[in-house]
Amino acid sequence: MKFPLLITLALGAGLVSGCKSMRHSKAASRAAAEAEGVVAAATKAESEKRAEALARFATGISYELNDQSELALGQFHQAALADPANESLVIELARRYSQSQEYNKSIEVLSKSASRPQASGKVFASLARVYLTAGKTNLAVTASQAAIKKSPELILGYQTLTEIFIKTGQTDEALKILNNAARLPDSDSLFLINLGELYGRVASAVPKGAGSIMERNIEVLNRAADLKPTNPNTRHRLADSFAQAGEWKKAAELYLGLLSEFNDIPLMRDGLREKLTNLYLKSSDKSKATEQLEAVVRDSPTRYPEAWYYLGNFAYEAKNYEKAAEYFGRALVINPDYEQVYYDWAGMQISIDQAAEALKTLERARARFPNSFTVEFFNGLAYSHLKNFPEAIKHFTTAEVIASATDPRRLTHLFYFQVGATHERNHDFAQAETYFEKSLQLAPDFADALNYVGYMWADRGENLEKARDYIEKAVKLEPKNAAFLDSMGWVLYKLNQHDSALHYLLQAVELTEAPDATVYDHLGDVYSALKQNDKAREAWKKSLTIEPSEGISKKLQANSSSL
Repeated sequence: MKFPLLITLALGAGLVSGCKSMRHSKAASRAAAEAEGVVAAATKAESEKRAEALARFATGISYELNDQSELALGQFHQAALADPANESLVIELARRYSQSQEYNKSIEVLSKSASRPQASGKVFASLARVYLTAGKTNLAVTASQAAIKKSPELILGYQTLTEIFIKTGQTDEALKILNNAARLPDSDSLFLINLGELYGRVASAVPKGAGSIMERNIEVLNRAADLKPTNPNTRHRLADSFAQAGEWKKAAELYLGLLSEFNDIPLMRDGLREKLTNLYLKSSDKSKATEQLEAVVRDSPTRYPEAWYYLGNFAYEAKNYEKAAEYFGRALVINPDYEQVYYDWAGMQISIDQAAEALKTLERARARFPNSFTVEFFNGLAYSHLKNFPEAIKHFTTAEVIASATDPRRLTHLFYFQVGATHERNHDFAQAETYFEKSLQLAPDFADALNYVGYMWADRGENLEKARDYIEKAVKLEPKNAAFLDSMGWVLYKLNQHDSALHYLLQAVELTEAPDATVYDHLGDVYSALKQNDKAREAWKKSLTIEPSEGISKKLQANSSSL
């Protein structure tokens, strides 16, 4: 408003003119009086507008208390138009309009407030958000720039502008405004934390240049940490930002500091422990993760089945199977509908030769949940472990049908390999070959499948050239794999390449961690073919000490009688 300036000019004119003439003095007095009248009128008009705004605001509150939200909103709207300087009311009203997608009304009240010379950057920042939400990108850019110019210490303008530049692929422009913001002196910790998060968003949008951008992210977060914020929420935000930036040690230090202060508030305490657990898992520090989880179940034993579940997995990995079973059981007592626990528990039981117990665990899951690929697959694994291959194949087939209809991504090369191996053990070699080929179509360099099907052919004396090619590829992929070397020796033996076969079998013997009956049996056959009967008998005897075999005993007896 220019009215005060008129008074100043009028008074100045009187002082300069002095008492040159009565006429000039009277003219100055009349000018001053007129100016004062204008100001008084303006002040009165403003007062009336503010009074109207206050009355409408009070009426709106009354309507709102009586659940008449539409009428209340109308009164608030008129109040905001009557007194656009009431920025808190304007911004709150605009927020409500935006929630109900009434963007034009939101823009109306914010624009009127922003038209004032003394409008704050917060009004422009709010207007920019509404413009962006309403799809008016260019206007959003302009409003954001105005917000930054008026209030450079306010993060809202940078946030909207960065979002726009990322969406439009102008990441260089986004970095420019963030770098400008980073150069501001005397920024507070919350501003720097928000700025760090914006750097993180830009880094996610440009993975090729993410390294240098993340360095800026961490740099501003370190500046925020150096300010040593005391507000717990700010410190929590800082810890979260460090965690998101991959600075897990710094994040953990902040979380631990908060944990020591708020250990008596269960909800906050447990939340901090959960975050610490996730950090330690990301950094592969299972010892500290276990420490946090044990603290969770100690202080809140019935609240978090997930904690018991993770402890069960850690105990299983540490081969403490009794503890693992106890932890999985605790998880299910708290939450019997925690489906994944049944399958992990069953998987553990299968791996420690408790397949019959695994079937009981899976039966509990089947009684509680709809039939699924997972329960059928684990049933197949359990029956296969029990050497009930027909039953295993039945469950694998059901699993395949379910996955084909609901989620074909489940049908991986590993699934087909498992089914192929079960068919082979059931002596259905044609079906085994079909599934192994499906596995290799999905993963041509899957060494286990290459070796398995190659050995299956070699053992039966079929497709020997192709079997050698498959096994040779597996050996190239894993040259120190004793099982693959044994297969290579065996297929070369079948191809009557006995010297080459001996070379691979001796490597297999050397690299096998525990003596293997099959490897020594193959070695004996090769020595016998090379007419090295003493070594053949020695190899067969070693095989028999590992695992009794009527077939090897007959070979040993026949070789001895031929002397």
